[in-house]
Amino acid sequence: MKIANFDLQTDGVFIIAELSANHGKDLEIAKETIRAAKRAGANAVKLQTYTPDTITIDCHKPDFQIKGTLWDGQTLYELYQEAYLPWEWHAALFETARDEGLICFSSPFDRSAVDFLETFKVPAYKIASFEITDLPLISYVASKHKPVIISTGIATEEDISLAVNACRSQGNNQIILLKTSSQYPADISDANLSMIPDLAERFSVLAGLSDHTKGELVPVIATALGAKVIEKHLILHKNIDSPDAGFSLDEQEFKQMVDAVRKTGKALGSIDYNLSDKARQSRRFARSLYVVKYMPEGTIITGEFVRSIRPGFGLHPKYLKDILGKKVNRDLEKGTRFSFDFIDE
Repeated sequence: MKIANFDLQTDGVFIIAELSANHGKDLEIAKETIRAAKRAGANAVKLQTYTPDTITIDCHKPDFQIKGTLWDGQTLYELYQEAYLPWEWHAALFETARDEGLICFSSPFDRSAVDFLETFKVPAYKIASFEITDLPLISYVASKHKPVIISTGIATEEDISLAVNACRSQGNNQIILLKTSSQYPADISDANLSMIPDLAERFSVLAGLSDHTKGELVPVIATALGAKVIEKHLILHKNIDSPDAGFSLDEQEFKQMVDAVRKTGKALGSIDYNLSDKARQSRRFARSLYVVKYMPEGTIITGEFVRSIRPGFGLHPKYLKDILGKKVNRDLEKGTRFSFDFIDE
């Protein structure tokens, strides 16, 4: 599966810098955050495309009051009014990403957002965790036949299955499920990263992580467990007025995470029993059969005269049982690599 020119099977972990609300209501901050994502080593930057009116309604009834989060005291409408990315900025941000060589796409929150994003020829779509139950939206996104990345933070197994089937019903099997803890910030004890390989196997998809914990540890562990995608919030400066600042990484922190993920990927390597050049060089320190005591011609080979020792230039130790009890056909100095040529047949 490819997202733009990035092959998720061969090009390593696809690292997404999530802009979210970290634009601070300033287009120049949003642009510079995209440039920071490039400097930090991200492969892509992701936007969110909605308005307060496409995601909720302006209502102060208890159902619409936020409780138990960073945003207590606000209504949903007030939060999204503060956080949303103006649609008229999208063209400039897509252009900035293109200039930086970054892949750029977005999370749409209704059909109008999908139609709007299609005008930018986005290479993929992201379904936010709280939209995983919006099957009509997922079906519409999948109908565009581009990779669909779905966060699973609030999802039951049935929710995930229904979302995956909604994609496949449109003939779209380009599906990536992200393990997510939908708390802001999330506690590491809630990461439950063992879900990543299970998501991949259970639903026959690629899997990854959308992370809201602090620091780089959880993305590194996710990479070791086979995550193909890592998404993390990036903020230009922690003092930017953003509802997402508390669980976002600044440029230096994001770069540290990227470096750690890349090193983890290199350490994992691939399943290959062929020896590398370095390993072949090191085989000279392996064990092999050597003459360890002077042997006049005619000496019977015993463990007193021939042993398995380092280095590895002599006969393979597996042949020791085959040569014991036989006579040598020449004088052999201590330290001679043993060979079948030394044996009288």
